[in-house]
Amino acid sequence: MTATESVSSPAKVSAPAIPAAKRFLRVTHLLFLATLGVQFLPDHAGITDPHTAWLIGFVLLLEVLTLALTPVFKKKESLNLFLDVIGFIFGFLLLWTLLTAKLSLLPTALFPPFGKVLSQFWEDAPKILVNIKSSVGIILQGFLLAIVTAIPIGLFLGWNARLGSAAMYLSKFFSSIPPIVYIPYGIALLPSFRSVSVFVIFLASFWPTFAGTMSGVLNVDQRILDSAKVLGVSRPTMLSRVILPASLPQIFLGCNQGLSVSFILLTSAEMIGARDGMGYYVKYYSDFGDYTRTIAGLLVIGIVVIGVTFLMGKLQGYLLRWKR
Repeated sequence: MTATESVSSPAKVSAPAIPAAKRFLRVTHLLFLATLGVQFLPDHAGITDPHTAWLIGFVLLLEVLTLALTPVFKKKESLNLFLDVIGFIFGFLLLWTLLTAKLSLLPTALFPPFGKVLSQFWEDAPKILVNIKSSVGIILQGFLLAIVTAIPIGLFLGWNARLGSAAMYLSKFFSSIPPIVYIPYGIALLPSFRSVSVFVIFLASFWPTFAGTMSGVLNVDQRILDSAKVLGVSRPTMLSRVILPASLPQIFLGCNQGLSVSFILLTSAEMIGARDGMGYYVKYYSDFGDYTRTIAGLLVIGIVVIGVTFLMGKLQGYLLRWKR
């Protein structure tokens, strides 16, 4: 064996393949069979709900997608998480069906059969898409405006120890004021309710992002800064190439907090005076006692929030890939 061969780098060991039995023989698929089978039981009232076919179709589609996507996962942890989520969905649908159509333990007016909710969702899809576009558009405008202002200001003030300490206390004071209390002032000063909503989302996102940026800058390892100074790094380069990357974990922490609060405030604001948006959709139909559409709206809000936070998590993982 030569010296070169003796010091050669070891080959990367790939993760062991997951056996097919452990991929497809799971409790999730048993829950699918139970959810599907319970749909064929007689209803408590003796009359088969005409919307049952919608639920059967949805359950079958979800199982087909699950079987198709299962081979894609290479890591056991990712596969377990995916199947656990699908299993919870099947379990939720099974429990909902038993408590409503089959046993009538919940009032039908407030908790309609889930097949009826799916049918209503399909019927109102164009209207729901318009409301989703309105809500997400407001979130993006206010959130992005907060990011492009809070991060540069936080970087500048955080790097100055004296200004940073004072600014941190000011941010704690202003962030403790609920942004929704500014709605009356926004209505009086701004031209439309949409601009008021963007303003509220801006306030809800600005202070957590600003505080996260400040915290990240103030906690950058001093040895990193000293090394950069020894290398003669300029001030702009120090901020953009050294301090900003080191502060990203805390910045994302503030951004995620602001994003979560923004969805809550937007839904509340839309329920107060908007003429579109998912909060308005839910409030409008709940006032008329149409709880089928109300539940459909609540589910859509949850899906949208999960989708946006998922994309945010992917962006965070990409920008912080160096931490791995």
